[in-house]
Amino acid sequence: MAGETLVTVVGNLTADPELRHTSSGMPVAGFTIASTPRVFDRDRNEFVDGEPLFLRCSLWRQAGENAAQSLTRGMRVIVIGKLRQRTFDDKEGQRRTTMEIDAEDVAVSLTYATAKVTKTYRQGTPDQGRPAPTPDQARQPSPSPAPAEPHPF
Repeated sequence: MAGETLVTVVGNLTADPELRHTSSGMPVAGFTIASTPRVFDRDRNEFVDGEPLFLRCSLWRQAGENAAQSLTRGMRVIVIGKLRQRTFDDKEGQRRTTMEIDAEDVAVSLTYATAKVTKTYRQGTPDQGRPAPTPDQARQPSPSPAPAEPHPF
């Protein structure tokens, strides 16, 4: 959408994601990532940790449920989403502003880890309960059924 500030941040989870549900039943996972830059210290002639950036993230729906089941504290993740600025009054009446990410996608970084991916299926789809396709099956296009009637255009 026009005017959105999209960001990609790589960082470590500061805690396990917390899964909650809205009053309408929609799942959302909340988590915080810490992104710490490495900077060169000329006095010591070595790289040192810079000032960490902590960002609160929200991931909605099935992706949020998957994140809550898959991710744990300390994992290095890649978060892609919309950067949001939120202003509020704290308990003392002070005006505060925070930056948050409304995540669209989260992935585990494979820089220092390995991962095994397990496909999930949404409820109500015909594939529910079947095993995930093998890599050979996934590469082959499935035959599409002929349309019942020609397209009107």
